[in-house]
Formats: sequence, structure tokens, C-alpha cells
Amino acid sequence: MTQVPQESLVPNNTLITATPEEGRALAITLARHCVHAMQRELEVLKNGRAQYAHDPYGLIAASHVVAVEFATVAAANNYWR
Repeated sequence: MTQVPQESLVPNNTLITATPEEGRALAITLARHCVHAMQRELEVLKNGRAQYAHDPYGLIAASHVVAVEFATVAAANNYWR
């Protein structure tokens, strides 16, 4: 099986971003990297996508993970004050 390429769990080794928009994008990236770190097999990852892509509860759960990551990034940025 093909492995998901190894990625840095924290891109550029920082949670600091210039804007909330960049922080939101970083939160999405962090959530994706977490999933890839837990499920390294690319075929399994892709096959599972069909199951949750149309599941509203799965999508809500994924959104929650991104929200938690965004809260972490926002706190690290002093809420862009």
C-alpha cells in the first residue's frame, strides 16, 4: 500500500499567522495533517472518504475538529489583537 507522504504536523513550526483568515487555513491544514498522521495508508484513507463524505454527522465531527484547531491557533495569536 502507498503511504501518505510525511508532513510536518505544524507547518513552518509555528501557529502564528498574520490574519484570522490565515489562521483558519492553518487550522484546516492541521486537522488534515492529524488525519494523515493517524491513517498513513493512502488507499484506506481514500476508501473511507466515500463513507463519511455524505454523512452529515461525520461532516459535523470533522468541522468540530477544525474548530478546535482554530481555537488553538487563535489563542496562540492572542486572538489577533
